[in-house]
Amino acid sequence: MGMVRLKIREFAAEKGWTLKEVSDRSGVVYSTLRTYARSPGLATVDFTAIVKLARTFDVMIEELVEVVQE
Repeated sequence: MGMVRLKIREFAAEKGWTLKEVSDRSGVVYSTLRTYARSPGLATVDFTAIVKLARTFDVMIEELVEVVQE
């Protein structure tokens, strides 16, 4: 099974936002967001959260998601 990493910290840093601010702006629960941001690779991710985060950062999903293992 493949693994992905979400580039949440990178995009938050570009905007000057904390993870809490990203959570508030996106509607993604903070604890979930923190788990996604800290993980070097995830086997499963909530697609709705990915869409919300991509919209919040104003990027395409492909820019937010990095495949770390296929």
